[in-house]
Amino acid sequence: MEGLMRFISCLEIPHCLEDLQYSFNARGELRHLVTKEPFVYNYFKNEHERNHKRYKILGDMITLHVYELLEKECNLERITIPTDASDEEPKSFFFMSKAPLSKQTNLFVLLQDSGVIRAGQWNQKVIVHHSLDRGTQIPYINTALRDNSSVIVLNPNDNFVEMKEEPQALVKKEDDSGSPETKDACDLLGTQRKLILPKRCSSSPEEHTNYVWDHFISKSSARNVSFIAQGYGGLVFMDLLCKKSQEVMSKVSAVAFIDSRHHALHQARSDPEIQDWIHSHCRSWVLSAKPLDRPTGSLRKLDCAKVSVGSEKHELAPSIALQSIFRFLSRSSKSREKLVPPIRTMVTRSSTKKSM
Repeated sequence: MEGLMRFISCLEIPHCLEDLQYSFNARGELRHLVTKEPFVYNYFKNEHERNHKRYKILGDMITLHVYELLEKECNLERITIPTDASDEEPKSFFFMSKAPLSKQTNLFVLLQDSGVIRAGQWNQKVIVHHSLDRGTQIPYINTALRDNSSVIVLNPNDNFVEMKEEPQALVKKEDDSGSPETKDACDLLGTQRKLILPKRCSSSPEEHTNYVWDHFISKSSARNVSFIAQGYGGLVFMDLLCKKSQEVMSKVSAVAFIDSRHHALHQARSDPEIQDWIHSHCRSWVLSAKPLDRPTGSLRKLDCAKVSVGSEKHELAPSIALQSIFRFLSRSSKSREKLVPPIRTMVTRSSTKKSM
């Protein structure tokens, strides 16, 4: 019976951060509601599994909280994909500016690393131990929106839904002596069957990014599309570039890689045109103890320029490099604008008289 009670307690899953006795203060720092102390991982002494489960639940609650901030604070819209999905099938989603993509000149696309992080996050550990500003993509989104640009926040790691079979409360079986033995449901959780269903058009980060490109990014009228890709996100962008090279090279004005895992020499070694485009339109911020923006050793003729991110910590790289990245993207956009003939207004005699 004691085991069954443990199973029932497992079902009492929190629905918000406050259920865990935590919330974010005015500075975006995670603090305990009563003690005002930072999050403590080893809450239960000598119970690693229990602490890990608590931390995982906290991560799920943070994900939901960030989704809420994207919609309410950043005024982004959640877009369900695939667009032709039925009500019954598993679906993914991403976030996009509510303003039509036809109205803005600049479009910024955010593409994070792999792992448990979802749309709007750079690093969950940084959110927990530092702040929302340092661990989420919200400062990037707000910087872009201040310039009246559009934003697309990809969700490349939302690839499948996990279905679990409902365990029976009590199951009887025979032990080695042939006598019936009762097992409670909690003891059966370790062998419980799980059904993993991939999400159509989002079963991998690459598939998700390709779908959003085909149905949204490529159809926007933005003259300047900029990608900001961290970690595995850099490899995902390179996959998109190699698959749709002409389309991407004509549409994307600049790419900022943050401690990226891409390898231009390997992924695009057979196409000199792509290599030239990477060299001209991309820049990579790499982990280094050197001050921010200092050049680092690289084969620049075969890859993009590499500069220091000003830190040797992967998780802090996006927050440190933000201003530097937007300066690069802004310069790249202005250079591209110079190649587009300006719209000239015809001066008529009547308009001259009005000005006088």
